[in-house]
Amino acid sequence: MMTSPHSVHNAHPEPGTAPGAEPSTQEGKNTLHRSILGSALGNAVEWFDYGVYGYLTIYMAVNFFGSEEGDGGLGVTLTLATLALSFLVRPLGGLILGPLGDKVGRQKIMVLTVTLMTAATGAIGLLPTLETAGLLAPVLLLVCRLVQGFSAGGEYGGAAVYMAESAPDRRRGFLGSFLEFGTTVGFMLAAIVCTTLITIVGDDGMEAGWWRLPFLLTIPLGLTALWIRTRLVEAPVFSEASQHKETMRSPLRHALKHNWRQLLVLAGFVVLLNVAFYLILGYMPTYLSGQLGHSTAQGNWMLVAIMALMLLAIPPVGALSDRVGRKPLLLAAALGYTLLSVPAVMLLGMPSLALQFLGLAVLGFLLVILVSSVSSTLPALFPTAVRYTGFAIAYNFSTAFFAGPSQTVANQLIETTGNQLVPGWYMALAGVVGLVSILCMRETAQATLRGEELPGDPRSVGLPKREYVELNRADAQKRRDDF
Repeated sequence: MMTSPHSVHNAHPEPGTAPGAEPSTQEGKNTLHRSILGSALGNAVEWFDYGVYGYLTIYMAVNFFGSEEGDGGLGVTLTLATLALSFLVRPLGGLILGPLGDKVGRQKIMVLTVTLMTAATGAIGLLPTLETAGLLAPVLLLVCRLVQGFSAGGEYGGAAVYMAESAPDRRRGFLGSFLEFGTTVGFMLAAIVCTTLITIVGDDGMEAGWWRLPFLLTIPLGLTALWIRTRLVEAPVFSEASQHKETMRSPLRHALKHNWRQLLVLAGFVVLLNVAFYLILGYMPTYLSGQLGHSTAQGNWMLVAIMALMLLAIPPVGALSDRVGRKPLLLAAALGYTLLSVPAVMLLGMPSLALQFLGLAVLGFLLVILVSSVSSTLPALFPTAVRYTGFAIAYNFSTAFFAGPSQTVANQLIETTGNQLVPGWYMALAGVVGLVSILCMRETAQATLRGEELPGDPRSVGLPKREYVELNRADAQKRRDDF
């Protein structure tokens, strides 16, 4: 059921321009650039937190769960379990913040999520430890992670939807890739800060209290993102839908009833996306040092180098998806994970540093192909009125129950079975799930996101064809001309 338009922050500098068109004035271009920056920076803050937690897992285990130094077992598993529990709250955040974002607007929810993330992550840096507060310490840590998990339930979906609805149709892949550019910057910054700090103060210094500093650095980063987001205009596509009374009174009910196929497709794809993402960028520091016995600094700096290469590749691959389509690239990545994950993880256990780097490079390159177009692909699975809701529900339920626990499950399976190839088999299985999901998607490159219909040609489900991108471009241009 459609409702009356809600009050949105809609001071767009080009009100006569159709959503999805290229900005024609300098003010319009500046507004677009601020929209991209605000989305990417807030997302960088979220993933800086996850990166810091991953890189400092061993020190968090010592301070909050009484783990012995160098022990990769129970203490580390409990620390990762705390992270996994925070993922279980993400669906609640998605269920609340997603429908709210479809009612009151994307920009308002993005302000709320970055505020909650900054407060929760900064608070971790101020917590007492097990030695000073007993069992209260891990309880407080869990509370902070739960708040962070709740906010994350609305953050990524909101940022991806906002960016997709703000970008011109013809460059949505390229501009949308900067959301994942921000994600990678967040992880890379976490790696640089943590590794540099470990190098300077050593393991003893980190355990003694220097582990707090990276969490506290989230506060100025988050406040900067908050300042930018409070000054953003609402996404043009949502503003148009709101003005034309195309928003839903109950977007959650509508999505579950009418868009359940899209929910399943997105959830299946996210199994691949986030299993790969969390195992490569989140779990690898712990895996390389705690399970394979490599130097902590060596493993971290290898990941920094891989992420630097990823940063260079993400925007060009995003732009490529605008030309050749999203599906050919995504299918190549899914097939790559299915076939190459186990061999790549085998290389990580080799004594040669060059072979270890090659293994990480293979996994990182496949991840680039996935993430470069994900923020332009997934929002386009849904119509405007339920876009935030559908994205948030499917993304967060899939992440919570399949991808989020991947680090904990992988670590415990290695401890139980002694098989150090578990991460590779995990990613290979996720690749199969992702492959099926991608085949069930429509091709949405250059398609318009406006209106109540599903974006993309319905004939594009299945194997990709270049002609579907051309059909999307022609349809979007016609609708812009009719604006």
